[in-house]
Amino acid sequence: GPERHPLSTQRAKRQVRVAQSWLTEILQRTTPEWSVSAEELDAGFVRVGLEVEEVDKLTPIGGEIDKPLVVGRVAEITELTEFKKPIRFCKVDVGNPELQEIVCGARNFAVGDLVVVVLPGGELPGGFKISSRKTYGHTSNGMICSVAELGIGKDHDGILVLEPGSAQPGDDANVLLGTDDTII
Repeated sequence: GPERHPLSTQRAKRQVRVAQSWLTEILQRTTPEWSVSAEELDAGFVRVGLEVEEVDKLTPIGGEIDKPLVVGRVAEITELTEFKKPIRFCKVDVGNPELQEIVCGARNFAVGDLVVVVLPGGELPGGFKISSRKTYGHTSNGMICSVAELGIGKDHDGILVLEPGSAQPGDDANVLLGTDDTII
């Protein structure tokens, strides 16, 4: 008779990717003290008969310096009107004694908003290195980021504005955004 396709006798394999942080959050709803390493989680899946193909540690955004991707609270905005396009000179509280001075062209944020800042020395996805530089007559010490610049979405329309009360200035934004997670 006709030959059968080699996969027809096998069950199709389903692949699922699970963030360790998400799984931990779910399990801590019933067992608040529950916490295991990625290796222990991998071994636990294998014990119950689930095959783990890979454990991927995501690379934090921002580079190698300590907390180069931080939460900031916009403290001041000065509109620079002498240029062809709207430019804003912002002072942002990033948890240091001095406010961080940053030049930004986006207009969808206001004083008091929580934003994500890449500090000088950091690097965005795609190899875009952030440094202090003179632009539009001011020194910009970092960058206030959009979702697209952070590589976590496609939205280029403006800056990522965080929910009020979701973080404090100086918090590691990688932790908040889940960009330092492990995917199993």
